[in-house]
Amino acid sequence: MAIDDSIKLELFLSLGLDKRTAENALVNPKVTANLTAVIQEAEIPNGCSKTVGNLLYTVATKHPGNALVHRPFLLRFIVSSKIKNSAQLDAAFAFLSNVGPESFCESQFEEACGVGVEVSLDEIQSIVTSVLDENMDAILEQRYHINVGNLCGQVRKRSPWADAKIVKEVIDDKLCGILGERTAEDDKKPLKKKKEKPVKVEVEQKNTNIIVTPPEEEVNPFSIFPQPEENTKVHTEIFFSHGAVLRPHNSREKLEKHLKVTGGKVFTRFPPEPNGYLHIGHAKAMFINFGLAKERGGSCYLRFDDTNPEAEKKEYIEHIQEIVRWMGWQPHKVTYSSDYFQDLYDLAVELIRNDRAYVDHQSPEEVKEYRENKMNSPWRDRPVEESLRLFEEMRRGMIDEGKATLRLKQDMQSDNKNMYDLIAYRIKFTPHPHAGDKWCIYPSYDYTHCIVDSIENITHSLCTLEFEIRRPSYYWLLEVLGLYHPYVWEYSRLNISNTVMSKRKLNRLVTEKWVDGWDDPRLMTLAGLRRRGVSSTSINAFIRGIGITRSDNSMIRVDRFEYHIREELNKTASRTMVVLNPLKVVITNLDSSSAMDLDAKMWPDAPADDVSSFYKIPFTNVVYIERTDFRLKDSKDFYGLAPGKSVLLRQVCLPDKVHRSRVWE
Repeated sequence: MAIDDSIKLELFLSLGLDKRTAENALVNPKVTANLTAVIQEAEIPNGCSKTVGNLLYTVATKHPGNALVHRPFLLRFIVSSKIKNSAQLDAAFAFLSNVGPESFCESQFEEACGVGVEVSLDEIQSIVTSVLDENMDAILEQRYHINVGNLCGQVRKRSPWADAKIVKEVIDDKLCGILGERTAEDDKKPLKKKKEKPVKVEVEQKNTNIIVTPPEEEVNPFSIFPQPEENTKVHTEIFFSHGAVLRPHNSREKLEKHLKVTGGKVFTRFPPEPNGYLHIGHAKAMFINFGLAKERGGSCYLRFDDTNPEAEKKEYIEHIQEIVRWMGWQPHKVTYSSDYFQDLYDLAVELIRNDRAYVDHQSPEEVKEYRENKMNSPWRDRPVEESLRLFEEMRRGMIDEGKATLRLKQDMQSDNKNMYDLIAYRIKFTPHPHAGDKWCIYPSYDYTHCIVDSIENITHSLCTLEFEIRRPSYYWLLEVLGLYHPYVWEYSRLNISNTVMSKRKLNRLVTEKWVDGWDDPRLMTLAGLRRRGVSSTSINAFIRGIGITRSDNSMIRVDRFEYHIREELNKTASRTMVVLNPLKVVITNLDSSSAMDLDAKMWPDAPADDVSSFYKIPFTNVVYIERTDFRLKDSKDFYGLAPGKSVLLRQVCLPDKVHRSRVWE
């Protein structure tokens, strides 16, 4: 163990923590940093009682991240023993996470946390007696197997500030008085009840009794997000932050303005860049963004992230709109990042005026070198007026491409490289496929994405995990501009075995003519899958089946996707019975005018309870068989039709006497 860790361990043990808890805290860097900060803020370098230490450890691990500015205040209450148990601390967390600094009231805080409230032993005994009386039937039936924790919880609801240890002792004492001494039977473990099997339901279908077992309930992949009644929680209950927490920290004014537009509903966006055709990875992004909005009664924008005119084409824009509709999604509105170019430019000017951005003349190689060494650009501290003038010259096309960029003035000493003065604008003398030739400076993705999310009042900004590292710059920019903060949540990207999933590599395959266009059936582009005959329903079923997680190390086998394709085709594909080399057979003792419609299975293992897996075939006295299924001379190893031999016709159930036939050439 390193010297620093030894010192920290001794510091943690001085709180009265057991050695195992202290060592586990050291293993987790986040807990170590939080606990060290808590000890410093509590001003107890020489240790404290075990009760206080356990409460401080709880603060280090569970304090709401949006209310860290109030943590020193809470610690004073703990150290002075005004807050002395976990129930009071939980109440303090709930209070602080819902009250901003401008409306904080100490007297309300004390009342909410039960500061100074003393619950006498007589009061505890009275409440415990009342709770036991209400549960007497269960107590007498279960005896010492009764859930004591549940009884304690009922007492806590009636008297939240009662000492939990005393409550437990009183309950144990009274149970002993009611039940007497424990017996050998009381010490036996109760038998677990077996789970009941699903009830089988008889369904009558066309004179056939089919036993159907109800399917298991389908798991909702969107259950990881707040439930409908909590849709606004992620952006309405987080009022402030001390700045280091990478989550929304909106003011009440910004929230009220936002909620006035959204009405508390979920707003998401699907933001593809129109620089190629969409692939199956985009199908997951569509499913999550459009699906969450639909499942929660909200809306989803289709927003083209068109900030790079060199790689974008009108063809790609039209394809994306078409494929989104083919996948079954209906956008709330189709927008373009370029629709907001003027707003983005005006905000960039505001950043320069507030000394939050500057015009830089470093080459890409120099920018890379300075970032690697965490060095400031030589032009970082140029006067605001000079940057304003140069930025205007950039806009008017007076500076050559590559000779200047607008960079954000962030933190070159940060541990996160996405805070190293990101580029906000660069010069490109290229017409834009949507905005035309109005602009010769274009904003970067990092600058544009968060601002447009805010302008469109997006509630859930959902993206893949590789963008998690960009979250600090996302919230930093919105904060310095005073804009509304959406809730950012990252999910794992789709990785399928034996599949090219990179748009850059797909583009190379297409442009270098290795494949026959973006819709080549060998590609996992959505256009290629559609040309292959794959339905959008099977693609969405596959995405729903793999779920939505933050685990980024999973590789989905391609045969899992193929399974969903087969399942969909089995239900929807038309079937045709074909005899390639026919031989006519007449059943002579079946009336020529007789005709029957027989139920035939579409495939051998089709489920019997699925009506869609059956189709009708007409049966008359004339049938056709394959010529190879008939011989004039029979043999033991031949199972087909021969003179004087009986055979069964698949799907046909004939009366016993109907068997004579005549074969026609």
